[in-house]
Parts: sequence; structure tokens; C-alpha cells
Amino acid sequence: MLLLIFRTPDVSVDSLKRQYTDSNSHFMSVDGLEVHYKDEGSGTPIILLHGTSASLHTWDGWTKELTINNYRVIRMDLPAFGITGANKDNLYDLPSYSKFLTDFVNQLELDKFILAGNSLGGSISWHYTSSNPEKVQKLILLDPAGFPSKKERPLVFELAEIPILNQILKHITPKSLIKDNLEQVYFDDSKVTENLVDRYHQMILRKGSRAAFIERAKLEGQDYTELLYTIKSPTLIIWGEDDLWIPVEDGFKFKERMANSNLVIMKETGHVPMEEKPLESLALALNFLNLEIENENFLKE
Repeated sequence: MLLLIFRTPDVSVDSLKRQYTDSNSHFMSVDGLEVHYKDEGSGTPIILLHGTSASLHTWDGWTKELTINNYRVIRMDLPAFGITGANKDNLYDLPSYSKFLTDFVNQLELDKFILAGNSLGGSISWHYTSSNPEKVQKLILLDPAGFPSKKERPLVFELAEIPILNQILKHITPKSLIKDNLEQVYFDDSKVTENLVDRYHQMILRKGSRAAFIERAKLEGQDYTELLYTIKSPTLIIWGEDDLWIPVEDGFKFKERMANSNLVIMKETGHVPMEEKPLESLALALNFLNLEIENENFLKE
């Protein structure tokens, strides 16, 4: 009875398309999955990968400025998230995401590009780069995932691993839960607007996405970080000093393992710098893209 009372129904793909696509939206079939992506501007290609439960819209603040600065900006809703939604095999480990990105890039016939990712998108970015060094000219990681942590995990991930409760999560997802999560990933809660909460909430309600989130959450803790030692691509690591989800200490672990990298820590910033402080984080990225990585002293704060 409680399930019937509090049930949060799925949102149809057609409804999401009406609300969250525009003239720059395209759809590509990748391994039977209809992938929502945007391809804007012209110039050097840069691919942007979002994090868990986000969508390509997390990069809105970067996209306009990048296109003005002569970049071709390509971003997509990753499998399990956004309008793209769940894949048929429920495969959400890093090798599977890297294969997805390989297939996506091949269809666009991209030889070389810049790759940037946040959180889960960051871990996909460095995992892909480790296997495709010839493709990635430069790499930008914003609060990337990767290192197992003894720190208490966010509540929503804990719930996703608890039998029975995780089944309830497939049917009951209050907007208040989404708002609480966003206030955790943002340092400045005043930036968590009603429209932002609505978009994240609508996306997670896409049919199949809640079950996919649970499958993805079960994989947390897998460790592929030995691959970081193999990456030689020039890399900028940006970290929000006040990230409550992935500690800033992990930023130093990435820098230590990536020979050609620099770390910049943004003050009063949470887990999603490109969304919470788009212009400030993009200024760091553009500075990096326009400088030679060999200058060891660049981007000192």
C-alpha cells in the first residue's frame, strides 16, 4: 500500500526529449542503444563526459565558451543516464564504458581529440586514455573517481546496495532525495535551483535508469588505478576543495601516478566544478589547453 501511495512513476523518453533536447541534439545507435548527444561548434574536438546520475547538460556552462574559442564540443548522455538510459546488458564497469566510448568515437570518425570528464566521467576518461593514448591529445579530469575509499559513502549509494531497500528505490525516488544529493555535491547550496533539481529528478526517472543506477552502484570499489601509471597524455586535474563525495586527497594520488599531470584545487567548490563554477573552472581548462604542459610551474594558485 505504501508503495502505491509514494510511488514515483517512470518518465517517458518522449517526455524527456520534449523537455531536454534542442536543435543541437542528435541520436546515435551504439550497440543497440539510442544515445543522446550534442555536437556543437567547429575546430579542435573536445569530448565531455558527465558523472553518475547527471547528463550532458552538466556541461552547458562550458559549451558556449568553448565553441566561441574554436572548439568542436561533443557531449553525450552516458549509458544508464540522461535520455540515453540503460543498456540491454546492464554492463556499467569501466571496461564496458571504455568500449562504449570507443564505438561512439569511431562512428564520429575522430582521429584525435581532447577528453574531459567529471566523477564517473573522469574515471571513464582516464581508463579510455590508458588504452587509447594515440587518440587523446590532452586530458582534463574534474574530481575523477577511481580510488577505493574507506570514507562513508553518500547515502544514495549505500541504499542502492541494501537488498529490499534498493528494490524500493526503483519505485520511490522523492525529489527531496535528489535535492539533498545536489546540496552535497555543491559547495554553495544557493546554486541548487528548482530547475536544476527538476532536471536531475526527471532524468533519474527515465524508464530503466533507476535499476541501472543500482547495478552501477554495486560496482563501486573496483580498482583500475594501476593504469594511471601508463598514461602519458598531458593532463590537468581540477578538484573542488570542498568535495564531500570524493576527497581532495585523491587529487594528489592522481597527480602522483600520472607522470605528465598538474593539479589545481578550487576553493569553495564541491564535486562538480564545471557545473557549480563553470567560468572559473573553464578558465583553468583553457589556460591548460593553450599552454605547453612541459612548463612545470603553470597554473599555480
